[in-house]
Amino acid sequence: MDTVVPRRRGKRIAIIAAMMIGLIAVAYALWSWMPRGLQIDGADLRTGIATRGVFVDEVIVRASAEPLSSVILDAVESGRVEEVFATDGALVKKGQLLFRISNPQRNLELLARQSEHAVSIFNLSNLRVSQEASASEHQRRLDDLQFALDQASKQHTRNVKLAAQGYISAVALEESADRLAQQQRAFKQEQQAAAAESRVRDHAEQQLESAIHGLNSGLKLVSATVDALAVRAPVEGRLTNFRLQVGESIATGKNIGRIDDPARFKLSARVDEYYLNRMAVGRHAAVQQDGRNYAADLSAIYPQIKDGRFTVELMFTAGQPPVLNPGQSLDARITLGEPATALLLPNGAFLNDSGGAWVYVLDAAGRNAERRSVRIGRRSNSQVEVLNGLNAGEKVILSGYAAYGNSPRLQISQ
Repeated sequence: MDTVVPRRRGKRIAIIAAMMIGLIAVAYALWSWMPRGLQIDGADLRTGIATRGVFVDEVIVRASAEPLSSVILDAVESGRVEEVFATDGALVKKGQLLFRISNPQRNLELLARQSEHAVSIFNLSNLRVSQEASASEHQRRLDDLQFALDQASKQHTRNVKLAAQGYISAVALEESADRLAQQQRAFKQEQQAAAAESRVRDHAEQQLESAIHGLNSGLKLVSATVDALAVRAPVEGRLTNFRLQVGESIATGKNIGRIDDPARFKLSARVDEYYLNRMAVGRHAAVQQDGRNYAADLSAIYPQIKDGRFTVELMFTAGQPPVLNPGQSLDARITLGEPATALLLPNGAFLNDSGGAWVYVLDAAGRNAERRSVRIGRRSNSQVEVLNGLNAGEKVILSGYAAYGNSPRLQISQ
């Protein structure tokens, strides 16, 4: 007879358990390899560690040398360039002839003013001659009338004595008195006429002299414009941006160059707008050339912002580099405050993308990074002061964050 063998259930349980273990292993492997956050390539990442150290509160800028003083040369007269006596870059002396232009209209104006001036001088001379002749004539007539008055007065005095003695009649005495009165009236009228004519001639002379003075001023102005056709250097220095050509026509007000101080320079630099509120006139700076430092002070701040930067000017305070040319670039280190101990991060492109409000902090293995809010304090060209959000020793991604968007996590592939 056949014997019934009991069914073996243990083997089935073992198979099921093995299958479950395999599924769990596969699931764990898949979970391990599944991306957690945005995947990025770690080869191009720049990282830095937050460390405690001394924050040097300064900013390094690239400054360019400019002449300390310059005189702009603008054409005060229009015309055609006839001769050029100087070249661009040459050292010129004050009063040295630079170029000469021609303007026939100005020469004609000068001739016309000279003619008007000569006519006015001639008229004034004639007026003075006429006034002298008239004064002489009036004086001659006054002398004659004075003589006649004296004779009439003497005669009347004699007639009074004779009439008192009865030698002449009362009618003769009356006629004598009438002649004396007539001579007195004639003398007085001549005096008044002479004074009135003198006043009129004096006023006319004053008017003519005033007109001549105006003509003199106009003649000087026209002469100055004609003299300006020969342009001379107003100061001593180096001629810059001077490129006139013979035969060229220039208009009034056209810029034809400038004269720079060849020995003394200042520095101009463009600074990130972040530092605008921390800049102040009088801040100290150090300028380096050929391994030597030269002291300078911040002399001017131009707060107009263009392309995220503003302009400052620096003045040397204790001598300048011995060899310096306009446009030459130098590194200037501007001190903004005293050094202080702080938690520091190296400066990087992440500041422009996050505004210093957050950073990506790497884990211990360097395979993952998490976005974390931070508070940034002062900055320099090489350092960033961290006020809150990081601990010493934590590693941070310093390169730009623009490609990561708003991803809260990053998975870094090695």
